[in-house]
Amino acid sequence: MRMVDIGEKPKTERVAVAVARVRMLPATLAKIRAGEVEKGDVIAAARLAGVMAAKRTPDLVPLCHPIALSSVEVEVRPVTVGVEVRAQVKTVDRTGVEMEALTAVTAAALTVYDMLKSSDRGMVIEHVKLEHKSGGRSGTWTRREEGQQRLKERRLVEAGKPRRGRGLRRKGRR
Repeated sequence: MRMVDIGEKPKTERVAVAVARVRMLPATLAKIRAGEVEKGDVIAAARLAGVMAAKRTPDLVPLCHPIALSSVEVEVRPVTVGVEVRAQVKTVDRTGVEMEALTAVTAAALTVYDMLKSSDRGMVIEHVKLEHKSGGRSGTWTRREEGQQRLKERRLVEAGKPRRGRGLRRKGRR
């Protein structure tokens, strides 16, 4: 194992956005919305945990370079099935901030779980993923929504075109 040499790379602006979700029971979500969680303000604690974790990423991920972060924004908001976490991390450096953004949303989601586990041990931390990154040699990358791809495939089938190399099924055949 070795840490990649980034010494010759130019410093450029880099941005990464990651998301995560904590799925929970409706009663647990209602406690957050009503401010009735015994440990305190879940959303504020999760946001702070996300910022702190982004700053400590090289301590948690063994081969991750320590870099100067210029900005870390963590949003935590209630949604229909639980809580959604979004982190945007920026730097002007020689390497990207994808790991910092992913670490931020994961730590924030873990904090939500920790603060609510006495009410709902069945919570699920899910859909932790990088949504966007920009800067550096590889340029910009943005996640394509899986739902958009399924919709496109359905339209192709309805138009009589096969999906991804598969032939169309004829009526009456299974």
